[in-house]
Amino acid sequence: MSARAGIVVTGTEVLTGRVADRNGPWLAEQLRLLGVDVGHVVVVGDRPEDLRGALTFLAGTGVDLVITTGGLGPTADDLTAQLVGEVQGRPSAVDPELERRIAAIVERLAARRGWRTDPVATAAGVRKQALVPEGATVLEPVGTAPGLVVPPAAGRGGPTVLVLPGPPAELQGMWPAALAEPSLRTALAGAEELRQETVRLWGTLEAQLAATLREHEAELGALEITTCLRDGELEIVTRFPPSAQPAYDRLGAVLAAEYADTLFSTGPSLDDLVARGFADRGWTVATGESCTGGLLAARLTERAGSSAWVLGGVTAYANSAKQQLLGVPPAMLAEHGAVSPEVAGALADGARARFGADVGVGITGVAGPGGGTADKPVGTVHVCVSTPAGRVARALRLPGSRAAVRERSVTMAMHLLRGALLGGPSA
Repeated sequence: MSARAGIVVTGTEVLTGRVADRNGPWLAEQLRLLGVDVGHVVVVGDRPEDLRGALTFLAGTGVDLVITTGGLGPTADDLTAQLVGEVQGRPSAVDPELERRIAAIVERLAARRGWRTDPVATAAGVRKQALVPEGATVLEPVGTAPGLVVPPAAGRGGPTVLVLPGPPAELQGMWPAALAEPSLRTALAGAEELRQETVRLWGTLEAQLAATLREHEAELGALEITTCLRDGELEIVTRFPPSAQPAYDRLGAVLAAEYADTLFSTGPSLDDLVARGFADRGWTVATGESCTGGLLAARLTERAGSSAWVLGGVTAYANSAKQQLLGVPPAMLAEHGAVSPEVAGALADGARARFGADVGVGITGVAGPGGGTADKPVGTVHVCVSTPAGRVARALRLPGSRAAVRERSVTMAMHLLRGALLGGPSA
């Protein structure tokens, strides 16, 4: 049986949603690559009883390793190291050498950044960060907080606990040193390869897929299949041990046969496919956006190397901007309105001409929450992609909030680009 782990993400700011959890998903994927199955990611606030409860709960699930993130700072609510020591039966004490190393780091940071510090408060914070459970292994700080590997005390059962800092850059920077620590390698000695494959469908309902999976349930029992529907894209993620590869091959054959008209990827993401399409064709693109306010241009330029195919974009929100910057005819705006297939086409053609691009994309719509009419309610969006081969356009009625309408409009534009570049289902 493969090694198993649980993750505790600490911080009231994460629990309440003010800060998104970037550590839990990142750690889960890193552990998956090592062949370690993650059963739970638990988020708790900065309350000692809740952290203690989470550690106790995960230990009761039979995991080989528990990883905590956060709660290693100098303030009063940073209690992770001490609490982990208590749960593992290892009382904490200040490590004088570690205290000196942390003090030197803080001093360098203060000098470099021009901080004015209170020596007494700073010394107290440093001393707190230098508390180490008896018998724990210290992982050198990437920021100011050290990490810890804390096995259970002699005569006690339960998993080893790996204590990591909360800032993602510090956690990720410390990860290689954590993996090299002998007691952690011992805890993960049972790890086996855990494969993960992704298939993406565009325009297939989850209920339809569920019916297909039920029909073939007997053949696919060794697979862990998860589905997620986002903005019309149905993602099928399957995890399995090497011994279940024949079952996965069967799943792939079933999906290819049943959903040939909607299956668009057996691995790469939509953004990967669009980037690959531009690179393979040697085409360039420019955008003319109204209701999405530049979100498509931002998505296209998010990946390194996109300057090879993205020439630029215009956020033409006002009608005057549509006319002056992208050449949308005033008569067209007067006759059809800004939210119309005609204007989406003109925005696409205008962006293409303005930048001298091979491909132009136009988006116009009513994102809400106000501004809708009986003929053009909130969620009405028109998207057009103009290429050397002609135009392809879609008229949409999208549900959801303003943010959701804008994001879904961009996703549709990306699928139209994918279809124009690579072929396959695009609507």
